[in-house]
Amino acid sequence: MRRILILGVVAVLALAGCGGGEVRDTSAASLPTTKDATFVYLDNLDIVTDWDPATSYSNEIVAMQNIYDSLTVYNPNTRRAGPRLAERWQTSPDGRTWTFTLRNGLFFHTGRPVDATAVKASIERTRRLGQGAAYIWDAVQQITVKDPLTVEFRLKYPAPLDLIASADYAAYIYDTQAAGSGDLGKWFQQGRDAGSGPYTVASWQKGREKELVLRAFDKYWGGWEGPHYRNVEYRVTPDLNTSWQLLLRGEASFVERLNPALFQKAKATAGVRTLQVPSFQNMLVLFNTASGPLADIRLRRAVQKAIDYNGVIAALKGAGTQAAGLVPEGLLGHTPALKPQQDLAGAADLLHQAGYGPGGRQLELTLTYAQGDDDEQVLVTVLSSTLAQLNIKVDARAMQWNAQWNQGKAADPAKRQDIFVMYWWPDYADAYSWFLNVFHSATPVSFNLTYLRDRDVDAQIDRLPSLLATDRGAAEKAYADLQRTLIEKEAVVAVPWVLNYQRAYLGNVQGFTDNPAYPNVVFVHELIPSG
Repeated sequence: MRRILILGVVAVLALAGCGGGEVRDTSAASLPTTKDATFVYLDNLDIVTDWDPATSYSNEIVAMQNIYDSLTVYNPNTRRAGPRLAERWQTSPDGRTWTFTLRNGLFFHTGRPVDATAVKASIERTRRLGQGAAYIWDAVQQITVKDPLTVEFRLKYPAPLDLIASADYAAYIYDTQAAGSGDLGKWFQQGRDAGSGPYTVASWQKGREKELVLRAFDKYWGGWEGPHYRNVEYRVTPDLNTSWQLLLRGEASFVERLNPALFQKAKATAGVRTLQVPSFQNMLVLFNTASGPLADIRLRRAVQKAIDYNGVIAALKGAGTQAAGLVPEGLLGHTPALKPQQDLAGAADLLHQAGYGPGGRQLELTLTYAQGDDDEQVLVTVLSSTLAQLNIKVDARAMQWNAQWNQGKAADPAKRQDIFVMYWWPDYADAYSWFLNVFHSATPVSFNLTYLRDRDVDAQIDRLPSLLATDRGAAEKAYADLQRTLIEKEAVVAVPWVLNYQRAYLGNVQGFTDNPAYPNVVFVHELIPSG
């Protein structure tokens, strides 16, 4: 349930800066050829913060999804779960019993077989540790090994276990015997892996520019026939201009995100491919409903109406698409009718009712956002300027993620902010993650940074997994109703945009597609290196 570091990662994805250095064309003749067989991924942050697949909840997803497998994988084309370690599965009519059948001949990197017993052991350990996204397994009551290739899950309530099993975190299947009689958690943290994916750890140098190198696992069930990258390097380059130059020189294969100016350069550069795609990641503007001036719903609604949604999108220059509700397009529950519009007259009227606004008292609000995030800075600049016209003074504080989050969780309500700006994406391809993590009551405060405590809302959220498993039509209506409650009735949040990923990669990399359920992951085994 916790996203301690992942939001910090997200918050600085847009670190930007143009200028500096000559931009030259990269011709096909200068690009690496298939004989190099090494894919070089550039990130602007440290790759690994947690090596344990049970508790991992951070940037290491970009590597982990190439090291570990889950039972299923999300298919963005069908919008359903597809086979991975499990080649097929079935569920009972009531959605409370799920049976998964594994592929034959699966092996962990440790040499031990991936069988039903290993599946049971890894999921039970993840549940027992209860960290990261382990909550995805909350519906599970019992796991039973039916035979070496068949594992049965009995649930406390109906839930879409095929989709849950494709989650980007906490769904990894791993060898729980890898450390022998030693401490498995400590064994992992030394830079070891116990996965079954196409690549295994070759070297890890914490804090180094070339932090992580993976090599091909020859017994990978997906096979190595035909051209494949046999090695993967993850390099840390905090400055995007440096990343851009490395790509131009052919020293890197892929840059996960560029700012709009560099992306435009990439689009015009020979030998470089670009891809801009919508994500499942959106920007949340969370209002403090429990203390401070925004405990008055009229003032929350006024700020909602004051946001220049169209102006912010224009200023982002392609890096974002206007949101419609909390649920991005492509997920069940997306509600196009919830696209917000600026209404300054309505905002002024609400402020007047509360004794503020033009001709009234000045309203003072504190706002926190991610330090170094150009996109969030755009939002804060536009919003502060607009609110100033309505006699609202915004004390906007750019902060490192941990400091921002700690202030939001402060035990003393007087120390909390009025407006908390952050990104969010789902832990698996369903909107449940937004509702449970951000808007469900929780003590102590974690990510429910609107501090909303509403038993009716909680009850509606708690019903979502069962509805998704048994009645998708009812689930879609429930998602739409919840969004209207949170955005329109309770006015606890504004959602200005959904992030567009802007990728740049070498022209000799073929077969790359972006799966929004696995943010910033390149599934390297699926790529084809060419001359």
